[in-house]
Amino acid sequence: MYDLIIIGAGPSGSSAGRIAGKNGIKTLIIEKEIFPRYKPCGGALSEHAMSYLDFKIPDEIIEKDIFGGRVRFRGKSIEYFKDHRLSVIVTRSIFDNFLLEKAKETGIDIHHGEKVTDVSPNGAHVLVTTNKDSYKARYVVIATGSQGKLKTVVRREDNKSEYGVCLVTEVEEKDEVIDQYIKDAIEMHFGVSGVGYGWVFPHKGYYSVGAGSVMAKHLPYPKKAMQDYLKVNGFMGEYKLNGHVIPCGGHKRKLVKGRIILSGDAAGFVDAFTGEGLAYAIRSGQLAAEIIKENAANGSDLQELVNYENRCYSEFGEHLKYSLIFAKIMHYFPERSFNAFIKETDILDMFLEVVTFNRTYKDLVKWLIFNFKFRWLKK
Repeated sequence: MYDLIIIGAGPSGSSAGRIAGKNGIKTLIIEKEIFPRYKPCGGALSEHAMSYLDFKIPDEIIEKDIFGGRVRFRGKSIEYFKDHRLSVIVTRSIFDNFLLEKAKETGIDIHHGEKVTDVSPNGAHVLVTTNKDSYKARYVVIATGSQGKLKTVVRREDNKSEYGVCLVTEVEEKDEVIDQYIKDAIEMHFGVSGVGYGWVFPHKGYYSVGAGSVMAKHLPYPKKAMQDYLKVNGFMGEYKLNGHVIPCGGHKRKLVKGRIILSGDAAGFVDAFTGEGLAYAIRSGQLAAEIIKENAANGSDLQELVNYENRCYSEFGEHLKYSLIFAKIMHYFPERSFNAFIKETDILDMFLEVVTFNRTYKDLVKWLIFNFKFRWLKK
């Protein structure tokens, strides 16, 4: 009998495991893959995300320091830089494995290469069945990311307006060529195949290139969008495309059922505009473990677990709700929105403050609505 079983060893699961282990909670992480494993992702890790960690990211894991970005839209572009670091670039297979090792050093158990097939509440515990064995735990955190069906033990499946899809590939290149193309910055390209977006992130020895949309219903042919995006950027080779589903943040979702909690992408905690989810994955995993620790200390009143939903919402739920509103404004009124981005330095500065979590998407939405309305009245 474990106190806690965490399903999934990504950033959310590892973060939950580290908090649980540090608090003496008997914990098992079950992961279907053997780490390190490939993870399709641009690899931008924000200062906001790193601020949640109680340890430093080693220099050898950081491939680039990012101080700005280039925004492109229909032949127009603008570059912006700050005098402080906004994020770093990491390779997810290396970074995720590092987080798992930090969880492991607290003394918790970790099973690699074992797939959970069923999660069944059973009174005072939860039965977790895998392709190799079965286990009991007082609590379970499902941190399996956006894929798989296990999250439906707690909540319904997302519909096409509540998730997106992205394709990503790696394009090998010399570091000096990468620095000439875009140095100390990332590139975001909006308006790809309508309301989609694309990115080019600089790594050591390669670009991460991706395209997709946080609303799948608006991108019916993601593979074609990705192929077109590669050609537009001059990447003419044959590349292996890796796809992944992105839950669109800001939608109301059930996060707790009995002794089971969802965290990270399984809970739908993703910025609806940028697609960034690492910060929310890390923090929601930590909050899940903290709530379980508090519940275990105060008895078995499972109503206390509902505080997890309240804590998540108070820390970043409203932020994600307004990220969805902002994404809809930008994608449904692209010409007006991106002209504002290009012409108004105020909105760029505010957006960077939002990215670093010094301002909120709510502030940004209010600014946009006021300025759009003001300009319309002037006409």
